[in-house]
Amino acid sequence: MFQLASDQVKDWNEFLTEFPDAHILQTLQWAEAKKQNGWEPLFLWSGKSRHDLDALCVVLRRQVSVLGLKFTVLYVPKGPTLDWASQPIVTDTLNFLQALSRTQKAIFIKIDPDVLLGTGIPGTQEEQPNENGLAVQKELKKRGWKFSQDQIQYRNTVLIELRQGEEELLAAMKQKTRYNIRLADRKGVTIREGRMEELPMLYDMYAQTAVRDGFVIRHEEYYLNTWRAFLEADMAKILIAEVESQPVAALILLLFNGTSRYMYGMSTEKYRELMPNYLLQWEAIRLSKQMGCHTYDMWGAPDVFDESDSMWGVYRFKQGFNGITARHLGAWDYSPRPLLYKAYTQALPKLLDLMRRRGKSENLKQVQND
Repeated sequence: MFQLASDQVKDWNEFLTEFPDAHILQTLQWAEAKKQNGWEPLFLWSGKSRHDLDALCVVLRRQVSVLGLKFTVLYVPKGPTLDWASQPIVTDTLNFLQALSRTQKAIFIKIDPDVLLGTGIPGTQEEQPNENGLAVQKELKKRGWKFSQDQIQYRNTVLIELRQGEEELLAAMKQKTRYNIRLADRKGVTIREGRMEELPMLYDMYAQTAVRDGFVIRHEEYYLNTWRAFLEADMAKILIAEVESQPVAALILLLFNGTSRYMYGMSTEKYRELMPNYLLQWEAIRLSKQMGCHTYDMWGAPDVFDESDSMWGVYRFKQGFNGITARHLGAWDYSPRPLLYKAYTQALPKLLDLMRRRGKSENLKQVQND
């Protein structure tokens, strides 16, 4: 039986760490950040007691307009958190979420837990399926969940195992990657930790990156508030690459439960030939290891593993660090109102395209005004 954790929200992150695979997008800080975009978080738990938990779940709730009418949507970012190999707990949790979608009169509820479907590139010798993940996928289909056309988070990623020495990590990288790390160091690129007061500068660099690479970002206050919250909770680190004391690239790591995630990266057009991003990634790996993390998540890999995917170039860069390609379940939707869900999903591509075009226009205006 799931219960609201209304009086214990301050201890939420501590509860999460009882689960080895608990994700940072299920933390208190991420839930609070989402309030800025109109989401209301619900903190839910099940188990015999707070010290004997079966599952945890941050459900984000939001009102949306469809055809002039207001409806509710529910989203569980990178959750729910539980032992996905335990069939009774999986059954109870999915039963609860499906019932919640009905009681909340939602168009749908979306989940995207980091349940592993396999590692390696499909169709290659390195491909290794994960039987438990495939079983969960089969269970969702049987229950009427739909693979979502709106994959909010990256489904696939590249993971680096940090339980080895620095020399071993370097030796395992591709020769070109090692060469570019050393080139950046030799040519005077330096890496330092960033400070809270530098966040506006990082956002400006992030906006430049978005315009250059063609992706959409949110307004400045959203990122400043989010980054500040994680920094204040000691759950984030900033690394800045400089040439002659001039910032040319940076990244923000989010840290939780033994995993360091490269979730935000930004750079300028200057000194790209000096390969600052290679040295920046290497120092992020080293820092993550020094802080006791067991995994470095490079946050993002293609959905389709060939050159047709927009992520392919970034993925080739990440591959050079010799990480493991991890393929996850992705986002799945359950709707108690299938006709309304169909109408919503038919309208969604047009809505998303409009939002992206507006977002890119706003990003370009900001960069031009700086």
